Amino acid sequence: MPELPEVETVRRGLEPAMTGQVITLAQVNRPDLRWPFPPRMAERLTGQPVLGLRRRSKYILADLQSGETLLIHLGMSGRMLISGMQLGAFHHDHPAPAKHDHVVLDMSNGARITFNDPRRFGAMDLLTTATASAHPLLAPIGPEPFGNAFNEPYLIERLKGRATPIKSALLDQRIVAGLGNIYVCEVLHRAGIDPRRLAGRISASRVGGLVPLIREVLAEAIEAGGSSLRDFRQADGELGYFQHNFKAYGREGEACTSPGCQGQIGRIVQSGRSTFFCTNCQR
Repeated sequence: MPELPEVETVRRGLEPAMTGQVITLAQVNRPDLRWPFPPRMAERLTGQPVLGLRRRSKYILADLQSGETLLIHLGMSGRMLISGMQLGAFHHDHPAPAKHDHVVLDMSNGARITFNDPRRFGAMDLLTTATASAHPLLAPIGPEPFGNAFNEPYLIERLKGRATPIKSALLDQRIVAGLGNIYVCEVLHRAGIDPRRLAGRISASRVGGLVPLIREVLAEAIEAGGSSLRDFRQADGELGYFQHNFKAYGREGEACTSPGCQGQIGRIVQSGRSTFFCTNCQR
């Protein structure tokens, strides 16, 4: 499932095609994805100017002039693809309709935004903009990693006394927004912290040191366009490239790249997810 860097990459790709433009025609080609689409969704979107695009955790939010916000979640295989406008050095013509093109938005600048989702684990909904942050999907989410509310004292306090592995704690969206399996593995490798260690038994200084590392890893991943492992593509159809910079994730059996370490990357399963870490230098 796309994590914060992939979702932010898609949001940035969509911004020039959507912000300040009018949705001249919305087509909704099925009644639902992960859950049913809201009533009259195509009608409520058609004719609406898009005031701006923002991201909350792993959700993209498109604010409309009507006072509603289009919420988008990519799920496991969802893609927001742009055609009909210049993207960098290339012009992407409108492709022929594909089997899994579930929602299509034609914009006033000639761009077409297509939400394609073969597995249909993605989602779209329309929220009232003024109260969107109180929506059940968004209200429980913790602070954004790049926001001022996510800082060393905050993380130290939230993890104090927690009898759960540090990896599980960092995956908890109530503690910090947008982190997923890939980037938690990478952060803990850089921090030299064993993912099995109980969060409440890690020193305050080491917990505090996770804050800049989380920001560092996420910023590098965004700069690289995210990580493409299976289904993820940027909005222009290109792959992300951060997977070439992985130090832990997916490197089972390979040598650890930490300076001076003679260990290798191992893999365990935590809460049904693969965890990759150095069995020598992560303690």
